[in-house]
Amino acid sequence: MDKLLNDFKAGLIGLNEVKTRLADEMFGRLEGASLDLFREVRTGAPEVIYCASKTPEQVRGIFEKLAGRGRLVMGTRARAEHFEAVAHLEGVEFDPESAIVSLGGGGQDLGSVLVISAGTSDLPVTMEAARTAMLLGSRVRVEHDCGVAGIHRLFALKGILRESNVVVAVAGMEGALPTIVAGLTPRPVIAVPTSVGYGANLGGLAPLLTMLNTCSPGVAVVNVDNGFGAGYLAHVINAQSVRP
Repeated sequence: MDKLLNDFKAGLIGLNEVKTRLADEMFGRLEGASLDLFREVRTGAPEVIYCASKTPEQVRGIFEKLAGRGRLVMGTRARAEHFEAVAHLEGVEFDPESAIVSLGGGGQDLGSVLVISAGTSDLPVTMEAARTAMLLGSRVRVEHDCGVAGIHRLFALKGILRESNVVVAVAGMEGALPTIVAGLTPRPVIAVPTSVGYGANLGGLAPLLTMLNTCSPGVAVVNVDNGFGAGYLAHVINAQSVRP
């Protein structure tokens, strides 16, 4: 878009051509997909590919269409076969812990985002949140296994909790971690319930209800296992915090 507008400003192309090309480039049409090519212009972040229910061929087509249009192409809930389908693109990376496949992004180190997990079993969701925020441009610190059953581990992080611009707290089981965290920091806390737990955890419903009913103010809750949503929101809050 920048090149198009600069060419118009310099008199290299006319207004009608600008209108035509903008209309043509608003959507990237593929079989079974209509890509929002201007989302990064509007929101600051590109459309992100949810890979879980897509075939490797579909992911490859979308990646190829988006590559080169912005600073980041990103797919969540990716599997090894999704990565193999796009591995021919120079610079593509696959992080198995977060299940994110990406091209570009990161390197800006904006502000400070803290992502903490209640237990090691929450690792996939925790790392999805952390890597999402990092790829979008935030500086991210991750602390694992800080659940309330060993609450002294959390107290050791009090300084970091206060210094971070936003905290993502990931927990399964009963989901008490975000409530405790919000009582230790003046920063906004994004609570992420996970489906980790036994029987009455109900696939993450129990910690979701705990977090929604928290008595600590300053807590916002995302959906069960939605590390991506938490990481994205954390980056948005963090980026606002460091604006001049």
